[in-house]
Amino acid sequence: MATTIIEPFRIKSVEPLRFTSREQRIKILEEAFYNPFLVRADDVLIDLLTDSGTSAMSSRQWAAMMEGDESYAGSKSFYRFETAVQKITGMKNIIPTHQGRASEKILFTITGGKGKYFLSNTLFDTTRANIEFSGATGIDLLTEAGLQPSVPAPFKGNIDLEAMEKIILEKGAENIAMVIITITNNSGGGQPVSMENIRAASRICKKYGVAFFIDACRFAENCYFIKQREEGYAQKTILEIANELFSCADGCTMSAKKDAFANIGGFLALNDAALTQECRNLLVITEGFPTYGGLAGRDLEAIAVGLEEIVQEDYLKYRIRSMEYIGEKLEAAGIPFVKPVGGHAVYLDAKAFLPHVPVHQYPGLALSNELYIEGGIRSVEIGSLMFGKYAEDGALIPAPMELVRLAIPRRVYTQSHIDYVAEVIIEVFNKRASVKGYEIAYEAPLLRHFTARLRPVS
Repeated sequence: MATTIIEPFRIKSVEPLRFTSREQRIKILEEAFYNPFLVRADDVLIDLLTDSGTSAMSSRQWAAMMEGDESYAGSKSFYRFETAVQKITGMKNIIPTHQGRASEKILFTITGGKGKYFLSNTLFDTTRANIEFSGATGIDLLTEAGLQPSVPAPFKGNIDLEAMEKIILEKGAENIAMVIITITNNSGGGQPVSMENIRAASRICKKYGVAFFIDACRFAENCYFIKQREEGYAQKTILEIANELFSCADGCTMSAKKDAFANIGGFLALNDAALTQECRNLLVITEGFPTYGGLAGRDLEAIAVGLEEIVQEDYLKYRIRSMEYIGEKLEAAGIPFVKPVGGHAVYLDAKAFLPHVPVHQYPGLALSNELYIEGGIRSVEIGSLMFGKYAEDGALIPAPMELVRLAIPRRVYTQSHIDYVAEVIIEVFNKRASVKGYEIAYEAPLLRHFTARLRPVS
C-alpha cells in the first residue's frame, strides 16, 4: 500500500519565478540596507518571509468572491462570514476587520492603557506593539520547555501557569487587562498549546475575574496537534476540538490571512455585549461599518469558504507532514532548529547555528541574509532585532531566543521547492564560519525590524 502523503489538491494556475545570480543578490541586499523586508518580492526565489496572506486560494474561494455583495450595510456576504466564524468559535458577536492587527488595535485601545498588563504564552510582534502603543505592558510567560530549542516536547507553546497566577497576584487582578494565548505559539517556534493548558489558564482567569482571549491565527493547526498528541482527542473532529478550545475563552482575535487561506482580512469575536458595543463604536471610526469592517464583500466570502476548508483533516495531515519532511532533512544534516517542527514553519536556532556571532550583532538576521545570498530564500529573524529592548544605559536586552523562521505559505510550494530550501540551509551551514554579524544604522521606535536599516559589522 502506498504511504506517501500527497497534496490534497491539484494545481490549476501557476506563477513564474524569477531567478537571480549570487552576485545580483549581494547587490540587492546591499541596496535593501540588509533588511529582507526591504527586498522586492520579484527579487526573491522562494519567499518564506511569512505565511500571512500568502496562501493560494482554492477554486471554491475564487468562485465565492464572484458572489461578493458589496452593499455598504447589511451585506449578505457578512452574514455568511458571521455564520462561518460562529460555527468554529461559538461566540455571539463577530466583528470583521481588515486584518488581525486591526482587531488587536481596537481591542487593546479599549482594554489597555497605562498601568495595565497583558499576559501571554508569547506575544507576536504586532500584538506586542499594539499593547505597548496603548501604554500597557506585555509579559511573555512561555513554559520552560519552550525555551529549549533542541529539546523535543509535545506542547512547547504552553503558558507557564504558575508564573501566570503569580503575576496576577503580584500586579493585582484589576490591573491585568487580559491573558491572551497565541495558538500556535508563533514567536515560540510555531509550537502548539495543549487543551489541558488552555483549560487550566481559563480556570485561573475565571478565579480572579480576568478576561481570557485566544489569538487564533493558526487555530486549526493547533487543533490538529491536539488531536495527534493529547489523550482523549484522537477520535474527535478538528471542528469539535476547535469548538471546545474556543468555549474556554471570552473572545478571540484572528488574522484570516493564516488559517483561513485569505489574502486579507480578520475578525474580533466576543461574548460580552458591552465590550462588543465599545469595539464596534471604534470600528466605525477606524475600519468601516460593522457589517464590512474594512473588507470588501468578496473578501468576506473568501474567508467564509477558507474557514470551512481549513478544518478538513486531509489538508491538515498533509500540512503538518510537510513541516516534518523538511525537519527530517535538517535533522539528518545536523542543523540546529526548534524541535519538533511547528505547524506553519521551521525555526532555525541561529544562536546555535552561528555561535561566533554575538547577540548584539543579530545572528538571526545574519543567518536570514545568508540564506538569501546563497539561494534567494527570504525568511524572517525572530530574535533580538525583532524583540530586543534597551536598558537605561543603552545596552541591548536580548530576546530569549535567536531564531530564523521559514514560514511555508499554504498550498503554494511543492516538494521540490522544499528540497531546494533544505539544500540551501545545509550549504550555508557548511560555510557558517564565514558569516558575520550586523549593526543597526536606523530603527523606528516600534516594530523596528520592518523598516530598520543595517550594515555589516566590519
